[in-house]
Amino acid sequence: MPTGRPTLTEADITAALAGRLARFKQPKRVVFVPELPRNTMGKVQKNLLRDRFAG
Repeated sequence: MPTGRPTLTEADITAALAGRLARFKQPKRVVFVPELPRNTMGKVQKNLLRDRFAG
């Protein structure tokens, strides 16, 4: 598990995706989280992510 500040930045990620994805498919923002919420089966709970970062 990585500790401390991530070595990637939002600018790094958007720059890498700019050449690979169409403009409308590129993310509007990038959010770094220490851990993804998972259910008991280990699947990522996308609805909780949407609720947490909506808006």
